[in-house]
Order: sequence, then structure tokens, then C-alpha cells
Amino acid sequence: MINPIRSIKGTYDILPEDIFLWHKLEDIIFEICSQYGFKEIRTPVFEETRLFSRTVGENTDIVSKEMYTWNDKDNRSLTLRPELTASVARSFIQHNLGKDSPIQRLFYIGPIFRRERPQKGRQRQFHQFGIEAFGSDKPEQDVEIIALAWHFLSECKLTKRGKLNINSIGSKKCRNAYCNALKEYINPFLGDLSNISKSRFEKNPLRILDTKVDKEITLLQDAPVMTDFYTTQDKKHFESVQNFLSQLKIPFTVNPKLVRGLDYYGGTVFEFSSNSIGAQDALLGGGRYDGLIEMIGGKPTPGIGFAAGMERLLLAMNSRDDYPDKNKPDIYFVCIGDESIEMALNISMQLRLKGLKVIFNSLNRSMKSQLRAANKSGSKYALIIGEDEVKSGSVCFKSLESGEQNKVLQSEIINFFDILTK
Repeated sequence: MINPIRSIKGTYDILPEDIFLWHKLEDIIFEICSQYGFKEIRTPVFEETRLFSRTVGENTDIVSKEMYTWNDKDNRSLTLRPELTASVARSFIQHNLGKDSPIQRLFYIGPIFRRERPQKGRQRQFHQFGIEAFGSDKPEQDVEIIALAWHFLSECKLTKRGKLNINSIGSKKCRNAYCNALKEYINPFLGDLSNISKSRFEKNPLRILDTKVDKEITLLQDAPVMTDFYTTQDKKHFESVQNFLSQLKIPFTVNPKLVRGLDYYGGTVFEFSSNSIGAQDALLGGGRYDGLIEMIGGKPTPGIGFAAGMERLLLAMNSRDDYPDKNKPDIYFVCIGDESIEMALNISMQLRLKGLKVIFNSLNRSMKSQLRAANKSGSKYALIIGEDEVKSGSVCFKSLESGEQNKVLQSEIINFFDILTK
């Protein structure tokens, strides 16, 4: 006997019983993005490896440990995308999207791939929704992006259980000075750090601020803070962001230890978290990346965006009662006897052309079995054609919610449903 083939570790199937929740989330995404003037973009699932090593950072865990990379027949190194901002930035340059408008507003939904330890809400193939805005370096652009994220999470009923943290990791000049001061502070304690933090100390000490190790969190309580190293412009920009958010009545907390895990970030960074999904509580995060386009060969272009893991969002949303399945059938057709099949097929097609969702039972089982299946399907109504209905040219209509039952002429069934569904 052949062993059954199963999905690869870290991947999973989205089954029909769950897909309606994905559709609901996607509907919210499309609606909110449309309200803010963002247009969808779709990019390939694999790119040249150098796109990610150059933008995400060769020293990040993603590039050094987690990417799915191979050489093609031309010995060119390719990688399944581990994130989407770099791909969108590449497309922005390649297709000269900046020529159409001084500000490009884009959003995406799609799978990404990282070879990390599978955990709740995060697999090796998972899905992200994100937005990118290219062209403005103004604080009001930062606020529009954060406001969109807040509006989106509000539609998902997550803002009451979530928290917005913001920070500014300043300009390059500011970050360089701060990193030197941070390394000087940490150096005497270097032997007490975890291996991960020791590696970050050499490659990107800012990432140490993101530690989840209690001992290191305590150690960092007296560390230098970024605000002491802001330039005048850094300070002015971040103060404007805070003032605008306050005017919009979007609650936030300034968290001076908030950083982002990718090397291209600078300036405003933010993160929404929720205590409803466990220790890994980040729902959505992003920030400014003014040097990214230039980093991969484009003209200097400011940018800001965010990304959210869709699996985590669905875990946090969690309530099927709030999001009923709109894809349930309207009608379940019960057929008894060979003579009823042609009639049922014909009526089913006419009803579908009117926009109704109709399931036609093709197993020709007993009426009891078919009605049981009709109730299980979640259909609102059952239409029944048996021997009597064939002779009388009628259809038995049954409401599966109330149990009400009556006869309708086959010639009148389309008009009957037109009136019923108005």
C-alpha cells in the first residue's frame, strides 16, 4: 500500500469550512484600501536573491537562516519571497510607477515563505496583507498610514483588544550615534547576553532592544534612549506625528525600545499588538524606509508602509458569529426519480443565472437523505421535485428555517424567487 502524501511541515490547507473567514478579511482589506486611495499590486512569489540580501539585510535572521534559495539552470540565485516590501519596491522602480503620480499608494495580499519554527499563527508559508506609500517624507503621510491601519483593525473588531506602540529610530546620523552609545553601554554585560543578542551586538545592536529575554529586558532598562540622539529634524517630525495622531483620537504609546527587524527601516516605526493571540502578540507593524528605493537602484524616493500576518489576524478575530458565511447556498434541490432530473437541472440553471446559489443533488438518494444534506448545507430553502411534482408541473418549496412548505408551478418558480428575495 502506498503511503499517503501529506502537506510539507510548515504548510497547511485552507479548507472550505474556513475560507469564508479569509473572504471576509479580504473584503475588509479591499474596502478600507479603496477608501484611502490605495490600489492593489501583485508581484511574483520568487525574485533574485540579491533583492532581499540587499534590502532586508544580510545579517538579519531572515536572510541568514530563513530564506528558501536555490540556483536555477543559468546559475542565478533565486529566492521565494520572505517579505513583500522589497518586491513592491522593485516593481515600483522597474515600471517607473512614480511617473504617474507624485505619491504612489499600493497594497498587496499574498503568500510569503520563511524557514522558521512553525508556531501558532505563523507557518513556513503564510500570508501577508500590506500597504506601501512612495513619494512623501512628511509626517502627515506617516499618520495616514497609521490611521489606515487603525481603521482596518477597527473594522476587524480588534482595536479594543489591541495596543499601538510608536517610536522613531531617527535618521541615519542619529542611528549611528545611538548604536555606538548602545554598544558602549552593553559591552560590559556582553558575556551575559544570549547568543542571539551577542550576534546582534556585532551586526545590528538596535535589534537587541527587541529581546524577549527577561534578564536582558532588565539590563536594558538603564540603556541610553534614542530620543537623546535625535537631530532637530528627527525630533520635529516625530512630534508632528504624535500631534496628528492625538488630533485623530488614535490612542498610542511611545515605546523607545520599539524597533523593526529589517535593515531598511528608519524614522517612524509602529506596531499594533493584541494579548488575544499569545506571547507572539504583534498583529501589524511597519514604518518609514526613505532609503529603500535608492538602495536597489532607483531615484531617492521616501516611503512608508506596514505588513500584517493574515493568519494572526484571523486568530485574533476568532469569532465566527461576527462573520457569518455569505457563501452558503440559497437553495438545495432535492430530486426523486429519473424523470425529475431534467426539470431540476433546468430550473437550477435559471435560478443561478438570477444570481442565486443552488446545490443540485446528483446522488439520487432517498428524500430523507437529501433533506438531511440540505439542512447540513446551511441552505435557506429546499426545492423538491418527485413523482407528484413531475405530473403536476410543480415544485415543492420548503423553508428550512421555518419549515413552511407549499407548491409552486415550475413556470412561476423564477418569479416566485424574485419576489421572495427582494
